Amino acid sequence: MFDLDRWREIFQSINKNKLRTFLGAFTVALGIFIFTVLFGMGNGLKNTFNKFFSDDATNTIFIRAGNTSKAYKGFKEGRRIQFENEDLDLLKKELGNKIEYFSARVYKGVQARYKKESGAYTIRAVHPQHQFLEKTIIDGGKFIDENDIKNKTRVVVIGRLVEQDLFKTELALGKFIELDGLAYKVVGVFSDAGGDNEERNIYAPVSSIQLIYKNTQDIDEIVLTFNKSIGESGAKEMVSDIKKILKKKHFVAKDDRSAIFVRSVFENYQRNMQLANVLQMIVLWIGVGTLFAGAIAIGNIMVFVVKERTKELGIRKALGATPRSIVGLILQESIFITAIAGYLGILIAIFTLNGIGSSLEDYFITNPEVNRSTIIWATVILILVGAIAGYIPARRAAKIKPIVALSDD
Repeated sequence: MFDLDRWREIFQSINKNKLRTFLGAFTVALGIFIFTVLFGMGNGLKNTFNKFFSDDATNTIFIRAGNTSKAYKGFKEGRRIQFENEDLDLLKKELGNKIEYFSARVYKGVQARYKKESGAYTIRAVHPQHQFLEKTIIDGGKFIDENDIKNKTRVVVIGRLVEQDLFKTELALGKFIELDGLAYKVVGVFSDAGGDNEERNIYAPVSSIQLIYKNTQDIDEIVLTFNKSIGESGAKEMVSDIKKILKKKHFVAKDDRSAIFVRSVFENYQRNMQLANVLQMIVLWIGVGTLFAGAIAIGNIMVFVVKERTKELGIRKALGATPRSIVGLILQESIFITAIAGYLGILIAIFTLNGIGSSLEDYFITNPEVNRSTIIWATVILILVGAIAGYIPARRAAKIKPIVALSDD
C-alpha cells in the first residue's frame, strides 16, 4: 500500500543528508555504469569474433599439404605432399557420416575479360557443397552442381563485385566471359558475408579447372564440415583421424607436423569465445565489486540517518511502532536511493554504448550492447544492493529501546 507519510519522511531524510546521499548514489551509479559499459564491450568483442567467423561455417575443417620434415620409409625429408581427388574420396569413405559437407579447392589466378572491361581475379574451383561451407548467397542463377562436375563444363559463378567490375550496368547471368582466353558461361552471381575479397572470387567446377590447367587430379586444399551431432570431443577426434588417414596414405611420419596441416574453425572460434567469456566474467566481478562499494557507501549513510533519528525512532516505538515498520522505513529509503542512482547509471551506460556504435571496430569492438536479460539482472542486483545496504542499520534501528533513545544526546 502507498504510504504518503512514509515517503515524506524519506525525502526529508534525503534532504538533510544531501552530500552523503549524493556521494553514495554517485558510487552506485558509477558502479552500474562501469558494469554495463564493460559488459557491453565484452558483447562487442563477441560480435567481432562472430563477424570474423561469419564467412565460414563454425564447424569447418581446412586441410592443407606442406613439406615433410622427416625422412620416413625410404622417402627423404623436404618432400612436397600433393593432395588429389582420391584423398577426398578416402576421407569420405573413412569418416562416413561424420562429414556433413565437403569440397576440394583448386586455386588459379586468371585474367578475366568481358567486352572492353578486364581484371585479374582468382578462380576457386570447388564441388557443389562448397556453397554451404562458405555460406555463399546466390543472388541470381545457381551454384556449381553435380552435372557441371561430371561433364566438366566451362561454367562459372561470379562474385557480386566481379559483375560490377566487368559488366557495369549489365546483368552477367547467361553471358560469357573470357578467362585466360577461354569462354565460360556465367550461371550464377553470389554475395558473401566475407566482404569484398570474397566477392571478387570466381567459382568453377573443380573437374573443369583440373582438366584445363593441369590435366591432373591435383587439388590444393580439402574443406569439410563435421556433423555437429558428434560434439566437441568427436570433432577433436575427427581432426586427429584426418591426420592419421592422410599421413598413412602419403607415408608421413606420425610426429611430422609440417607435412599435413588440419585447422578447425570450431577450435579457433571456441578459444576466442572462451577468451571473451573470461573477460566478461572479470568485468562482472569488477562491476559487482564496485556495486558493493556503493552498497557500503549507502549503508554508511543509513547508519548516520539512524543515529540522527535515534530519538525519533525511540518515540515511534514508544507510541507502538513495530520493529518491522521501522526496518521497512529504513530499507525503503536505502532501496529508493540505490534504485534511482542505479537506473540513472544504466541509462547513461546505454546511451554511451549506442553512441560508440561501430567506432571501435579497429580495437575489435563491434556494436557493443547489452541485452534485455542483462538489464533485468542489473535491476535485480540493484534491489539486492539496496536491501543489503539498508538492512544492517535498519536492524539496529529496530532494536533501539525507547528509554535509551529518549535519553540519547
